[in-house]
Amino acid sequence: MLTLGKGSDFKHLNTYGSGVKNGHHRIGHKHGEGFSIDFYAYNSKIRYWNSDFKVVFPILILILCIVLDNPYVSTAVIIAMAYITVIKGGLSLHEYLAIMSIPVVFIVISVFAIAFDFSKQPMGQYNLNLGLCYMFTSQANLKKAGYLVLKVFAAVSALQMMTLSTPSSEIISVLRKLHVPKLIIELMNIIYRYIFILTDIFTNMKNSAESRQGYCDFKTSCYTFGNIAGNVLIISLKKANAYYDAMEARCYDGDLVFLQEDKKLDPMLIVSALAFIIALFLILGFTE
Repeated sequence: MLTLGKGSDFKHLNTYGSGVKNGHHRIGHKHGEGFSIDFYAYNSKIRYWNSDFKVVFPILILILCIVLDNPYVSTAVIIAMAYITVIKGGLSLHEYLAIMSIPVVFIVISVFAIAFDFSKQPMGQYNLNLGLCYMFTSQANLKKAGYLVLKVFAAVSALQMMTLSTPSSEIISVLRKLHVPKLIIELMNIIYRYIFILTDIFTNMKNSAESRQGYCDFKTSCYTFGNIAGNVLIISLKKANAYYDAMEARCYDGDLVFLQEDKKLDPMLIVSALAFIIALFLILGFTE
């Protein structure tokens, strides 16, 4: 089996492995620690479901959320995906909400531009005088923004169900079966793994700077940030060369091959998936 950055992966596991307690991975956020979605995927109770199903089903649900464009359908998807991830997968509700809070912030900020607009004159049903201009909105815009938030959040929750229960190597293996171009697959694999290598480097540098009062005031913080950014760039280039040399030493010929576990597809999963899709269409029919 050929892997990328094997030594760094083990180091990464050792760094965060101390957070494993009672079979569940606990991730700290107080000292700049990073985290890997793969930790949740390998710890998921539904990890042994068929990988093809766990990739195709969420993508199909994502497409349905966009095509059906119904707030009740989106709500049903959000609840169902949370149930699969938290109840079936065994992920704690607190950790699930913490993970989902990251895309929610970006979604809300993006939707702000749809819900509100600016004008020199008071317009709309609701407006606020900002001095130089008015910020205004209407019930129609707020309703449209709310529906969009639900739709996007439902799509994100479907993808999170996939990533929180399926290791990245299995997702990439499914994409290979779907005949996704080889170059895209290789780039996805290398970039995904390299993100956490750089995160580990940045975390070590940041912790070292904090222990030396590198963030004692604003001026020092800016200076420290600049030094860390420059060092991360230099070290990333060095590590890229080192890891490529390591790959070539292990007979890398353009293909990253991983040992895949054969997971049988439970017919009940297909039945449940079809029942859920039919339920979404029924919800659409009763709410239109």
